[in-house]
Amino acid sequence: MSRRKKHHAEHHEEHMDESWLVPYADILTLLLALFIVLFASADANKTKFDALAQSLSAAFSGSPSVFDNNRTIAPEVDVSSQDPSKNEVGKEQAHLKETIQLLEVKKVLDQYIQKNNLVDDLNTALTEDGLMIRIKDSALFTSGSADLRPDSQRFGAEIATMLSTLSQQIVISGHTDNVPINTREFPSNWELSSKRAINFMKFLLSQGKLQPERFSAIGYGEYRPMASNNTP
Repeated sequence: MSRRKKHHAEHHEEHMDESWLVPYADILTLLLALFIVLFASADANKTKFDALAQSLSAAFSGSPSVFDNNRTIAPEVDVSSQDPSKNEVGKEQAHLKETIQLLEVKKVLDQYIQKNNLVDDLNTALTEDGLMIRIKDSALFTSGSADLRPDSQRFGAEIATMLSTLSQQIVISGHTDNVPINTREFPSNWELSSKRAINFMKFLLSQGKLQPERFSAIGYGEYRPMASNNTP
């Protein structure tokens, strides 16, 4: 996490909620359409199609499938027990549900960030590796220190609560800028970034809502900056 703050223009902050809702709905629609096409192209029979459609609909909203033409929904059919490609279908369904789960957590986090005026200190992004939560080091630590600031613990506790809804592995990574540090405690930015990541991980786990086996911490020093080292 860079010790240098990156300022955002105000006009990029004003309509975060509205600009988020449209792409979120679009993503869900596109995912649903994609799975319909993929499943239909595999010459699946109607029973299996209905089962997958019901599963997808439940994953999106928890509501009855839009494909049932107002009929009573039949008991869920185990597609995996009837089709040679059961593993692939199961993996795709699991991946879809995981993506939707991460999108929901991202939405909650974005609303929290906006409500608490944390746009300059905290942001989220959904990447190919999962949900990334980026926190500016100045929001958590004073310069040259790895001790968590007392006033940052409130939103740290909020993050722990939101992460408790997930089952994925969570990696806390520490990043610095390229300004050298050479103290007895931190001979280099390697030590500083690693200790910060570990301390923040320990704080999250201290909230009593998370499983330690899902967590790991790593320090990248100055070699994987999260912002340009030329940022003023």
